Amino acid sequence: MGTWGMAVATFFSPVARNWCYGQARSQYPISWLQLKGYIWRCNVLPMRPFFLQAFPDFNLFSTPLLILVLQGLVLAALLYLRFVKERNVPDLLLACIILIMCYHRTTYTIGFMGWYDTFRNTKVNYFLVSMEMLTAPLLYFYVKSVVTPGFQLLKKHFWHAVPWLVFFLVKTVIYLYDAQQPGFADVQNGYLVEQLQWPYLNPFFSIFSAMQMLLYLAFSFQLYATYKKGVPQFFSNMAYKELIWIRNFLCIYSFIFLYGLVQVFINELVIEMSWKQKWWIQFFSALAILYFGVKGYFTNFSFLTDFQAPDLPRGGKTKNGAAADYIVKRKQDIHKLMEEEKVYLNPELNLKQLAEQTGLQRAEVSEAINQGFGKNFNDLVNQYRIAEFKQRVSAGDNQKFSLVGLAFECGFNSKATFNRVFKKLVQSTPTQYVESLKN
Repeated sequence: MGTWGMAVATFFSPVARNWCYGQARSQYPISWLQLKGYIWRCNVLPMRPFFLQAFPDFNLFSTPLLILVLQGLVLAALLYLRFVKERNVPDLLLACIILIMCYHRTTYTIGFMGWYDTFRNTKVNYFLVSMEMLTAPLLYFYVKSVVTPGFQLLKKHFWHAVPWLVFFLVKTVIYLYDAQQPGFADVQNGYLVEQLQWPYLNPFFSIFSAMQMLLYLAFSFQLYATYKKGVPQFFSNMAYKELIWIRNFLCIYSFIFLYGLVQVFINELVIEMSWKQKWWIQFFSALAILYFGVKGYFTNFSFLTDFQAPDLPRGGKTKNGAAADYIVKRKQDIHKLMEEEKVYLNPELNLKQLAEQTGLQRAEVSEAINQGFGKNFNDLVNQYRIAEFKQRVSAGDNQKFSLVGLAFECGFNSKATFNRVFKKLVQSTPTQYVESLKN
């Protein structure tokens, strides 16, 4: 019986398949790797007619991934080009994150397009190297570069890539060894992949990578929480300055990461999942790529140029008399500046600008506001703005402007912020307040 005859027989009969094994062993004095390749072709290749084995196969699983990945590659290129032009480190880091995510999705995209069925000896377990151990520090440094103006990548930061470099070196050694074995070209996986990588190295690196990702995500959330805490201490208007995009970025990536862990748990300990069932995490990840690219490219971080969360002096509130008098003096200087020059009318007023106008250091102004007024910078400035609004309403200016227009004249730049602050300080809405004056 010829090779194709044995192949067709194995398609229909398990008995014939076993006979094929015996024929392969008896007729050919070949190595065990070549024998495995021959047997594998007898078992699997005829399972699909030739016309269904063609690559590429555009279907409901491959096409959405392909479209989203291609868009992700375009967005990564745009981010990189802007980095080359403007030297914005966040653009470079986000481009790398998106590129890695596209790379991981591509391995599944070409699989659903039929690559691995058509080219069964593709050395997928050698050439497709997971980059999760690179993604973890990139996530952290992306968030850090956004919330830390002037952040630059230094040589010491590249030490964070050492775990992945070790992993890559191990994969390279495995490939170089297996590539030297007889019959390697006829099989998909060689000796070290099956005897070392799968049973020992993959579980170790998977656990290490998961723990590493959890650690870096925790550090990233901590960076964002610290930034968010400093926003009301520095900005007088917080609209669009709380970086909701960064929060969403971290939450979405965390969801995908945890989804992947649950999928691995189910697949390894509960029931083996099919490739179609595993498709969903690839689809969600591809959607995330598009969101990350668009939001990252179009979000403006220029307002963070001067941002620096103020640190109060160690030891908490000052208690000795001389220092207390000094705080009172600084408080009076700030109050005078607010009353006479009305700097609060500037909707973009921040702590740095106020410090420059008072001739004090940022920390001194922050200390005077926190200890002298008992408020943070944002609450203090908005207090003066609400007082200005009430004064103008009493003077009848609300006949010339709408309430929102008048609020903007008083230094607010967001209707939602104005309504929230007004109700917090006056215990009523602006409309209710105006109506109460008429009565």
